[in-house]
Amino acid sequence: MKSSLSQALTAVMHIAPTANAVEHDEHWWTWADLDRRCSSIWNRIQEAGVEDGARIGILFRSRPAHLAALLTCVIHDRCAVAFNTLLPPERLLEDLKQQGVALLLGEAADIARPEVQLAIEDTAIPAVSFDRLPAREAIWAGRIRHPSPLARQRCQPGVLIEMLTSGTTGPPKRIPLGVANFEESLRSANAYERGRHGSERPMLRSGVRIITAPLTHISGISVALMSLASGRKICLIEKFAVEPWVAAVKRHRAKVVNAPPAALRMLLDANVPAESLSSLVALRAGTAPLDSAIVEEFLVRYNIAVLAQYGATEFAGAVAGWSIDMFRSHYPAKRGSVGRLQANIEGRVVETDSGRILGPTEIGVLELRGPQVENSGRWVRTTDRASIDHDGFLFIHGRADRAINRGGFKIHPDEVVRAIEEHMSVREAVVVGLSDERLGEVPAAMVIVHPGAPEPGTEEMSQFLKERLLPYQIPVSITYVPDLPRTPLLKPNMPEVRRLLESAGPRRD
Repeated sequence: MKSSLSQALTAVMHIAPTANAVEHDEHWWTWADLDRRCSSIWNRIQEAGVEDGARIGILFRSRPAHLAALLTCVIHDRCAVAFNTLLPPERLLEDLKQQGVALLLGEAADIARPEVQLAIEDTAIPAVSFDRLPAREAIWAGRIRHPSPLARQRCQPGVLIEMLTSGTTGPPKRIPLGVANFEESLRSANAYERGRHGSERPMLRSGVRIITAPLTHISGISVALMSLASGRKICLIEKFAVEPWVAAVKRHRAKVVNAPPAALRMLLDANVPAESLSSLVALRAGTAPLDSAIVEEFLVRYNIAVLAQYGATEFAGAVAGWSIDMFRSHYPAKRGSVGRLQANIEGRVVETDSGRILGPTEIGVLELRGPQVENSGRWVRTTDRASIDHDGFLFIHGRADRAINRGGFKIHPDEVVRAIEEHMSVREAVVVGLSDERLGEVPAAMVIVHPGAPEPGTEEMSQFLKERLLPYQIPVSITYVPDLPRTPLLKPNMPEVRRLLESAGPRRD
């Protein structure tokens, strides 16, 4: 029996086939274009003799053709394995070899890359290439052959996609996400839209959802799937930049748009005219911690609500957030919150070591339970330090797994970051632990100042932080940079930050 997500996508594709569905580079794919590409890819999958339960690899880019490859897997209940084309060649080669997929799908230019060709030959993966243009058929890349004898890895029952995490704090991990997770995400997300209940008949909706998160990340995949399954058009932007993003907002008269906190900073720094964003009612911000100062500046400058969301790859999307009505009525009293947990999600905060359940406003490790998190009904421990107040609002206080142990003193980097960012010259900061022969680890910071602002001197910043932090929390070095190393989601790339600071040479202590 087809999943409800598969049925929803199949239904909306055939309501008005000639209607626009996905825009990229200001060119539209219709629902019929998506349907034809899905049929073409499905024909190749059948020709290859890919069995039920086999895993199908997709070399992802944020383009309509790649989204069609995923839709093919969803519609026909096949497990997709996401490969990130932005990985360095040697890492992509290693990932392709290790995964043992039964078939590989990708754009012709990516299939032709030397590292991909080497993986295809070494593991005998049958490969199918497709064109960026909607009218062309998906074709065999090289000879037609049945799945490799090395493709023995089977997907778990009910898994829709094996998704890579963003790798913000360490090497990316591949996490299996079930179709049930996405269906629950779709139902839960409706709670944040006025007049939506999740039980409406399939229909095409007005408006365009602008997506800047890459399809290699859960936020890009989940928003794309949920939007299309709801009959809503989407606009794919491969990499956030102020001008094309603003142009898309103006072109589509967008009302609610997703954007990561770093993108919001870029919009403020670019001093985008208010009239260019006049259609916007709200901006949804997830994927990274959101500075309350950004929220308030958007309110003052543009009267636009910035709605924080909280989620992770493991949850197939957001599990907490703000609605517009909730934000207008509660934000001043709940400044810094990521909103309330969704109605079907339970949350609690516990002590790290003992597991003792903590009371309202106490800070500990966040645990979650619900159908979107895990179907077993067990509590799932996150890696985030959090508190939940008396009204059920969730506050995230940083990651529990990034604590720095400085000679026996535990330092939470996010507390140090908050102190540094209180300086009037500082726009953004990150703090990491660096290895130290005597103390084990010591904190070091990388900092961006506001455009035109002076860099604080060593003594000035040291005195500033002494008034806000304990002595052992103060970074041993602060490095000023024009921008931070970032992931495709514009989140700080912490392993790269650490590598750069480690290679910078001697530090004061």
